[in-house]
Amino acid sequence: MKKMILIIAVLASFECFAQTKDITFTKQQLQNKIKGGWAGQTIGVTFGGPYEFRFNGTFIGDYQKLLWNDTLLKHNMIYNPGLYDDLYMDLTFVDVFEKHGLDAPLDSFANAYANAGYMLWHANQAGRYNILHGIKAPQSGYWENNPHADCIDYQIESDFAGLMSPGMPNVASAISDKIGHIMNYGDGWYGGVYVGAMYTLAFTSSDINYIVSEALKTIPAESNFYKCMHDVIGWHKQYPNDWKATWFEVQKKWANDVSCPEGVFRPFNIDATVNAAYVVIGLLYGNYDFTKSLEIATRCGQDADCNPSTVGGILGTLLGYDKIPAYWKQGLKEAEDIDFKYTTMSLNDVYDIGYKQALENIQRNGGNIREDKVIIKTQQPVAVKFEKSFDGLYPVARIPVNWSDKKDAIRFNYEGTGFVITGNTAQWGSSTDFVFYTELYVDGKLVEKPELPASYTTRRYELAWKYKLPAGKHAVELKILNPSDKESITGVEAIYYSNKPINGMKENEADAAAMK
Repeated sequence: MKKMILIIAVLASFECFAQTKDITFTKQQLQNKIKGGWAGQTIGVTFGGPYEFRFNGTFIGDYQKLLWNDTLLKHNMIYNPGLYDDLYMDLTFVDVFEKHGLDAPLDSFANAYANAGYMLWHANQAGRYNILHGIKAPQSGYWENNPHADCIDYQIESDFAGLMSPGMPNVASAISDKIGHIMNYGDGWYGGVYVGAMYTLAFTSSDINYIVSEALKTIPAESNFYKCMHDVIGWHKQYPNDWKATWFEVQKKWANDVSCPEGVFRPFNIDATVNAAYVVIGLLYGNYDFTKSLEIATRCGQDADCNPSTVGGILGTLLGYDKIPAYWKQGLKEAEDIDFKYTTMSLNDVYDIGYKQALENIQRNGGNIREDKVIIKTQQPVAVKFEKSFDGLYPVARIPVNWSDKKDAIRFNYEGTGFVITGNTAQWGSSTDFVFYTELYVDGKLVEKPELPASYTTRRYELAWKYKLPAGKHAVELKILNPSDKESITGVEAIYYSNKPINGMKENEADAAAMK
C-alpha cells in the first residue's frame, strides 16, 4: 500500500512538472507588457465611453463614426471621472496590496472600496451596502444577498489580478477567488476569473485564439458562462468573417437577463456572460488589429465602454506599450500623470507599482529574478469551483405596486417563489445623511428591517427582495417608518419569479383561450 502511494505521488509530481515551463523576459519586456495592459484598458474605456448603454439589444451600425482624438483622455479624466469606475476599483485593490502586501486580509479589500468616496453601481454598490451593513465578504457578493451577483462588475475590474500574475492563470484565479466574491458570485465571478486568465496568457502567447480558448479552461464546463464563451468560439469558426452573425447568435441564445432587476424584461443587459461574449467577439474578429478589435467590441453595444477596455488591456499586454499604435496613444502622455479621481494614483504610478507587484508574485510562485532577467514558472489553467447564482429562478412579470394613502407603505400580491422591489431613495450625487427606516413583511411576517440611505454613495440598490419562498400566493408589504417631506422614494416596481420557466407565447395563448 505504501509503495502504491509513493508511485501515485511520483506520477503526480511528474504531471505537475509537465504542466509547467519556464519563460524568461528581460525586465524591460515585462514592464512594457504591464504598462501596455494598464494603458490599453484606459484607452479602451475612454473610446467606448460615449456609447455606454446607448445601444441596448442592437449593435452600432457601420455608418456611425466612433470618435477618437488627442483631447479625450485628459478631458475625461478631469471632467468625467465616473467613466473610470473599472479603473479606480482596480486601483483600490492595487493600493491595498501596496500597503499591506500580497497577503493582505480579505476585509482590507472589502473595507477599502466600501468606504471609498467614489460612485458605484450594480454588484459593486450592492456589495458595498452589504459590507457597510455588516454582511462581510464573501457573503456580500452571494446571490441571495446581492441581486446583481451575475452582473459585470468584477469582470471589469479583474485586470489587476492578471497583470500581477504573468503566465500564472491559477494564481490570478486565487486572487479573484478572494476579491471577486466581495461583489459577485457564479457567472458574475467567472467573468473576472476568465478576464484575469486571458491577461496572464497574453504575457506568454501572441495567439489570440489560443488565449481565448486556453483561458476558458479556468471556468467549469457546466456553467452557463463557459457554455456561452464556448459557443462564441464555435460561431467564430462557423462565421469567420462576419462578427455580426456571431452577435446575433449570442442575442438569440444568451441575451435574456433573469437576475439584474434593471435588465429583466428590458433590452438593457449588464450581465457578465453576454458582455464577456462581446469581449471575445472583439478579440477574435479583431485578429490582433488594435483598431478593429476596439471598434468591434464597442459596436457590440450594451456595456460599450468596459468591453473595449478589457479588449484594449488584453491586447496592450500582448503587444506591449511600445507597440500600441501611435493613433491610440495620442493624448496619453498628457493624461499619464493625472491621478484617477478618488485615488492618489496615476497611470505612471500604477505602471511602476503594478510591475513591482508582478515581480513579487512571480518570485512567490516559483519564479526568479537574475540581474536583468525575469524567469516565470508558467501554469496550465485549472478550472475553479462550480457555483451558480439564481438557480431555479425564472422571471414572470414586472408589476406596479400600491402605495398607502399616507405614502408610508408599499404593497403588492403575486404568485411565485421570489420577488425584488426596485426603486430609488437617492438622487444623483446626493450626500445627505438621511436614512429611510423600513420593515419588510411577507405573508404578514416580518422578514427584514432594511435601512435605505438617501445618499448616492451608500444607497441600497434595490429596496428589498426575497428569493426561495415556497411556490404559491404571497402578500408583500414594505412599511416606511419615517416618511420624509424632503426625501422621496421613486420609481417603485416589483419583479416576481417562479420556479419554472415561462413561455410568453404559450401564456398568451392560454389567456386568450380562457377568455373565450
